[in-house]
Amino acid sequence: MNDRVAPVRRFLVLHDYGMGGLWWWVHARSAREVCETFAEVEVVDTAASVEQAEGWDLDEVRIDGTSMPDALADLRARREAQRGLDGFGALADREIVWLRRPWDDEDGGGRTLYLLEVESDGRRLRQVELGPDGPGVRSGPDDWPFNPPVVDLFDPELVGMEIGEDEFETAWLRSRPVGQE
Repeated sequence: MNDRVAPVRRFLVLHDYGMGGLWWWVHARSAREVCETFAEVEVVDTAASVEQAEGWDLDEVRIDGTSMPDALADLRARREAQRGLDGFGALADREIVWLRRPWDDEDGGGRTLYLLEVESDGRRLRQVELGPDGPGVRSGPDDWPFNPPVVDLFDPELVGMEIGEDEFETAWLRSRPVGQE
């Protein structure tokens, strides 16, 4: 049995909130430890991004530290609240996950369902948008100007949204390509 503990390393961490993001350097034993500790973050490990971030004035924190920026502390508190719930991390180790995610339309016109095919980092591979009327609309990475993570696969709430691959594929085949509305 190996009782060695992984050494602490420095990770570039991003919380993408849609039209922007918050960045930190987090000292932890692994990228997984970072994602298990903070909700809705990703570890950015592309060499170009890490090199560019070296020139930024980012807060540096220890994963087990008591002092950290408010936003990161909030993400840790959110993760702690999730940790004790059934389903926490149940989807985190999957290569691909299929989800049915409701979205209430802001204009009050109805509820839209998104069927998502998501890879292990929380990014969409494909999606089908099912509105209140008419057939669905399908889209993929070539249709999106950018593709940030859309789900946190440690979130226990997602377990209740999981669907099978067959359901996704059926909706995909029945829908029309984006732009052909």
